[in-house]
Amino acid sequence: MGQDHIRYDILAQDALRGVIRKVLSEVAATARLPGDHHFFITFLTGAPGVRISQHLKSKYAEQMTIVIQHQFWDMKVTETQFEIGLSFSDTPEKLVVPFNAIRGFYDPSVNFELEFDVPLAEEEEVVEAEITAYPVPTENKTASTEDKPDEEKKAGSVVSLDAFRKNK
Repeated sequence: MGQDHIRYDILAQDALRGVIRKVLSEVAATARLPGDHHFFITFLTGAPGVRISQHLKSKYAEQMTIVIQHQFWDMKVTETQFEIGLSFSDTPEKLVVPFNAIRGFYDPSVNFELEFDVPLAEEEEVVEAEITAYPVPTENKTASTEDKPDEEKKAGSVVSLDAFRKNK
């Protein structure tokens, strides 16, 4: 097989991140989510351009998942990143997340998921991009909080997307 000089993997990854950019742009323009839509976005906290408080960085050293649902403010979307205000344990925080730091996007209201293979900062070898976009079946889906898996999920809590991923 020949060498991919066009880099279709990168083009496809950029196109799928464009879906996230478009959706968040529309939400930012209206300052509300349409219908029952809400989003779980997982991103690498140590990726270039990510800006979060030191408190959140120490709690989520590698990656974190945010939930955009009822309470968010000051969402701004550019070509390369989004900014959002969210509350964590009743503490308001401003986050800046570049689109290329995103590992996963999930909208449970319509069972839509995008996954990106973004290597962690300490991973030295280059990992081929693997992109998956598929509807997720609703049966046997449970979410657990990142820090306390045995407790019931609270509104606005950070959850792991692993509960929503298909086993490969």
